[in-house]
Amino acid sequence: MQTFYRNVVGGRQGLVGLAILAALIFVVFPVVLDGFRLNLVGKYLTYAFVAVGLVLCWGYGGILSLGQGVFFGLGGYCMAMFLKLEASTVEATKIQSTPGIPDFMDWNQITALPWFWVPFKSFLFTVLAVPIVPALLALVLGLAMFKRRVGDTYFAIVTQAVALILSVLIIGQQGLTGGVNGITDLKTLLGWDIRTDSARTILYFVNGALLFGCILFGRFLLSSKLGKLLVAMRDKEERVRFSGYDVASFKVFVFCVAAAFSAIGGAMFTLQVGFMSPSFVGIVPSIEMVIFAAVGGRLSLLGAVYGTLLVNFGKSYFSESFPQLWLFLMGGLFIAVVMAFPNGLAGLYDKYVRPRLARARAPVAAPAAPAAVAPPASSQANAHAAPHVNGANPTEAA
Repeated sequence: MQTFYRNVVGGRQGLVGLAILAALIFVVFPVVLDGFRLNLVGKYLTYAFVAVGLVLCWGYGGILSLGQGVFFGLGGYCMAMFLKLEASTVEATKIQSTPGIPDFMDWNQITALPWFWVPFKSFLFTVLAVPIVPALLALVLGLAMFKRRVGDTYFAIVTQAVALILSVLIIGQQGLTGGVNGITDLKTLLGWDIRTDSARTILYFVNGALLFGCILFGRFLLSSKLGKLLVAMRDKEERVRFSGYDVASFKVFVFCVAAAFSAIGGAMFTLQVGFMSPSFVGIVPSIEMVIFAAVGGRLSLLGAVYGTLLVNFGKSYFSESFPQLWLFLMGGLFIAVVMAFPNGLAGLYDKYVRPRLARARAPVAAPAAPAAVAPPASSQANAHAAPHVNGANPTEAA
């Protein structure tokens, strides 16, 4: 238990940071915000899963992925497929040409449920598929790239290309994926209506709990030997390789973990918002997710959450208050953060706030007592000679 408290929680300082974030998510936001705004924050928190994964992958592993939207979208589509099949019962779709299949398939003259949709009738399979399917794709990409020692810049370009390919594929296969509109009209989860305000509030708290679970798991990884190796590989990869470690395997592992985190966020997005579309899979959302981690601090798991909230709050505020200028304002915000605070909000905290808190908590030293001053040597000599000076010779006095 002591090891868990010290390594995973992060000791007293880590516990305080987790407590502040938990109070903000589970107490402050639900009390202060109305239902609409709270659901909006819940959507923001689903992006935070991606940012937390990027801290592990990019901040500590040195692997810059510009295609995390792929894994976010895959997780969201897995959950959306289950929800869409649950909403596409024979009774609910009896007006279609082929009852029992999703409506967009019927519009595209598909008469039977495709084979890869059939397993998603099972909720257990869907829950397992949400993290596993994106992790398997990350495994294939990682093995193909890292085993060949592809450089970081080229890896970032390849992940960007994968994001573009998948978004084009989803849009092109309209009869199988819903096309550009995505999978919409999602109503229930195991018979529970997810469209009500109470359901969205419950999903908000589930979302926050899962996010904290990912943060704690990430801290566990970073506190282990793997975390130290990730930092060593980021700084001196060749030295780690010459020490006998399989650098490619470690990179593949952390890339798969980041993909699984992103997929969980995508599944929660589908539940929280009620749809999934290819607009969350492409290049632009993937780059935005990297910005979330950069603004929060790419070396801080908690900072990634704050960065996600700040950027999305800014996006909402600027788009509502300055609809014609909000893109320029957001660009200015990103540039200002990168120029002034290259280590993000976490770096700002470490540089300015933490030292002041440490000084404020430091005990004030009590003033030292003044040392006793010895009398001069001449005064001591006069004191000894005083009886003789006064004629105090006892023999003569008698």
